[in-house]
Amino acid sequence: MESTHVTSLAAPAVPFQSTLGGKVTMAIAASALVALCAHISIPLPFTEVPLTLQPFAVILTGLVLGPVGGFSAMMLYLAEGASGLPVFTPQGPGGILQLLGFTGGFLFSYPLVAAIAGAIAQIVSRPANSHRTRFAGALLGGLVATAVLFTMGFGWLAHLKHFAPMVTMKLALVPFLPGEIVKVVAAAGIFAALPPRRRS
Repeated sequence: MESTHVTSLAAPAVPFQSTLGGKVTMAIAASALVALCAHISIPLPFTEVPLTLQPFAVILTGLVLGPVGGFSAMMLYLAEGASGLPVFTPQGPGGILQLLGFTGGFLFSYPLVAAIAGAIAQIVSRPANSHRTRFAGALLGGLVATAVLFTMGFGWLAHLKHFAPMVTMKLALVPFLPGEIVKVVAAAGIFAALPPRRRS
């Protein structure tokens, strides 16, 4: 009697977000989310920096996509804005001029902010990967990333406006701190509630 050996050649299913097409799709979706949040914008009379939901979207992008994916998505966002697409806050001139304007430091920080938030969240949450550690890692990553965001943002503004550091902090940091803390907590909560993402 002839024996038959069946060898399974089927490869394990690869999650869509781990494929090239999935990564491109996620990056485009993330840049669209940041663009949408940029248009939820309230101008403030005492500063050139408007109040927007962009930092929330940038941090959430880094947390969900990870450091590499988040960085890439935010580079795509900046490229979209530089090309003239209406993805920046409507208070500015748009395009290259907005990148070089008073809020340029914030915009240029976005790739780094997303990467930092994602990297810290991964490092902290990796050992246990529980809801609590995911939230703690995301919260820490978001807070550190926010510090980088405002350091680059008000540093750029101080350079362009020739303001003293304390004056710039009052215009571009202090009024935004309570809202930014809420945004970081919200982004961390959403990230922790999502199922853990498989890394390829």
